Amino acid sequence: MRPDPTLPDHFYAFVEDFLQFARPVQFRDGDLYYESALRRSDGGTSKGAFGRAVRPISDSEYGSILTAASSELLTPSTFSNVIPQGFAEEPAVFERPIVERMTSRPFRDAAFSSAVRSAYGNTCAMTGLKIINGGGRPEVQAAHIRPVADSGPDSVRNGLALCGTIHWMFDRGLLSLNDDLTILMAAGRVPDTVKRLINPERKLLLPERPEIRPHPQFLKFHRESVFKG
Repeated sequence: MRPDPTLPDHFYAFVEDFLQFARPVQFRDGDLYYESALRRSDGGTSKGAFGRAVRPISDSEYGSILTAASSELLTPSTFSNVIPQGFAEEPAVFERPIVERMTSRPFRDAAFSSAVRSAYGNTCAMTGLKIINGGGRPEVQAAHIRPVADSGPDSVRNGLALCGTIHWMFDRGLLSLNDDLTILMAAGRVPDTVKRLINPERKLLLPERPEIRPHPQFLKFHRESVFKG
């Protein structure tokens, strides 16, 4: 937080990282109101409460919203790699509070992957390839532009949907992006076979929604700290 220079006892709060919901949560689902304060005694919606910019909610309501947003990710398979070998039947890992589970690395990886692949329509942003395996799952992967190890957030704007080989080369700095989203290649390090996979325009294929496209600050970090061009 940073003090407001014009108002005493006021502060600015800056959000450095956040976890994108796997799906949006409406304020109500049929007769269910996720925030009890939004429901009038006659069952209608309280417009006065709804119009407040900031509304306090209980821990249980917060948990219900998070669960609804991420129910498809809250599966045993999401956490399978954090269960010790030989203890797969141990249920404790699934009984932790929802907030604790959502801060675990396996959950955040799953949520990030789901958000990025959805944003790019399960299509590789550099090649245009869209491969769905026999089980109906997309083969495209979610890549961080600014790596997690370098404080990169799990935001869709810090992500790219890339096929396996392109992801590997991007992470190792053999491929990168200009601010105009032209694809950059490290001189003498990218095989011709890979160059032929890259879309002919050498431009990144973008999500339709501008607000989820790659952020320039993450692209700049990748060019300056990861790219070997």
